Amino acid sequence: QVQLVESGGGLVQAGGSLRLSCAASGSIFSISTMDWYRQAPGKQRDMVASITSGGSLDYADSVKGRFTLSRDNAKNSVYLQMNSLKPEDTAVYYCRQRWPGGSLWGQGTQVTVSS
Repeated sequence: QVQLVESGGGLVQAGGSLRLSCAASGSIFSISTMDWYRQAPGKQRDMVASITSGGSLDYADSVKGRFTLSRDNAKNSVYLQMNSLKPEDTAVYYCRQRWPGGSLWGQGTQVTVSS
């Protein structure tokens, strides 16, 4: 059974950094695309960053140059390094795993950036 466990959220001042982690169980991680989404109160859930099984990256324009997504297939994990955080980055951040024939969301982790 595949499960996702996110960690690393918290409260940080504007300009600070946080590193989110998403650990996946199961044997399909290496063939999965891993995404990070975020959802602020009253807003839709939007894609933040994505990394394919081959390592191709995609970022939302709002985070380009500030966020870096990486993956470690040996640890079945992805990491979202978030620098130069802004109050508008405040949201619940969700990890999503996609593989041929299925997908799974994590439970989310809160990121709050104070001004």
